[in-house]
Amino acid sequence: MDVTPRYRESWEGYWRETSDAPGEAIWDADPAFSAAPHSELLLPHADASLPVVDLGCGSGTQTRYLATRFAGAIGVDLSRAAVDHARRADPAGVARYEQLDLVDQAAVRALSERTGDVNVYMRAVIHQSEPQDRPAVAGAVATLLGARGRAFVTELTSGSKDVLRRAAEGPGGPPEKLRRVFAHGLRPADSEDDEMPELLRAAGLTVLASGQAPLPQTEYLADGTRIELPASWYVLAKR
Repeated sequence: MDVTPRYRESWEGYWRETSDAPGEAIWDADPAFSAAPHSELLLPHADASLPVVDLGCGSGTQTRYLATRFAGAIGVDLSRAAVDHARRADPAGVARYEQLDLVDQAAVRALSERTGDVNVYMRAVIHQSEPQDRPAVAGAVATLLGARGRAFVTELTSGSKDVLRRAAEGPGGPPEKLRRVFAHGLRPADSEDDEMPELLRAAGLTVLASGQAPLPQTEYLADGTRIELPASWYVLAKR
């Protein structure tokens, strides 16, 4: 099973039209706002001598930071254009980057066979996946962890819809970075709050720790306030 052509093209189109400038994607926050605090939540439960795989790595900003905290880092993304962005941004080869469809179970298993058990970092991927694909995305996390890996997964909650609505209804309409997300048919915060724990449980994952913390974005409301999207986080192991 693969993602639909429409979904794949939405992401390819988005990344093809996104420049290499840092923070050009609305979610491409500095690691100080994302991977750094998330690593502090994950590391007490994880073996840092294992590599980490960043699922939905985009331009690789978080992947490169994660490479400094774990034995190695691999960023994977559905979009070939995103992987190209990540490689251009990392001429020193701090991390590795591959194209991967998380819904393609054979491809996920092949990656797992190459890497062995790994830690996983996934920031806001399940919520914007197509509903029929969400179980497979959660299942990809379980497959990659194996027996020893641990995962940090954070996903937007329903409160994010109100924040995005406020941003879109500002005096000038949606700010430019958010406008491009909508223009490509991407659907942030498109899931219900009770869906995420059930998806993780059904994928054979157990929650070691959890909480709530917003995901800061690289865009601002009309009053100059940084957009921060409410989110829940989970540290997970394979059950």
